[in-house]
Amino acid sequence: MIKLLGVAGSLRSGSLCRSVMSTITGLALPNTTIAQFDISELPLFNDDLDGPTQPTAVAAMRQAIASADGLVLISPEYNHGMSGVLKNALDWASRPTALAALKAKPVLVMTVSPAITGGARAHQQLNETLLATQSRLVAGRQIVIGQAHEKIVDGSLVDLPTLDFITQRIQDLMRVCTGSGNA
Repeated sequence: MIKLLGVAGSLRSGSLCRSVMSTITGLALPNTTIAQFDISELPLFNDDLDGPTQPTAVAAMRQAIASADGLVLISPEYNHGMSGVLKNALDWASRPTALAALKAKPVLVMTVSPAITGGARAHQQLNETLLATQSRLVAGRQIVIGQAHEKIVDGSLVDLPTLDFITQRIQDLMRVCTGSGNA
């Protein structure tokens, strides 16, 4: 069984990111589970708080990432970049550097936006951050979901071509997790 962990980079309950995440966690993929981790309880990154007495939410996130075979990250694009809350989560998950939960972890990135560009600039920023954390970005075409407000109905992604593409890319992530694909 392949265990994937999904993180939506938006805190708003009805956000486009959360709608896409909710949809993909409901996909019936063989021998795969996709759980969600809520980053809303993470404090702002502060190295003074890290160490043996790290915040409970930070320890829980690090453990969830470490226990997963791979990650699915979904971010909105705010002011030409990834969301601050997702960047904060990645900063916590990248510490301590030598033992970081993100180190060598296969990661599939998606961005979601009502704009036609689909969050392409946020996608690039996420890629840069993940490369710096020594995560294993899944190679291939980017998942940028433009005009997402037209593809989501009642909190579910319903656009079949987009769902098919996401499913293919999650299967790429699964292959990387099992060692039969390239990151």
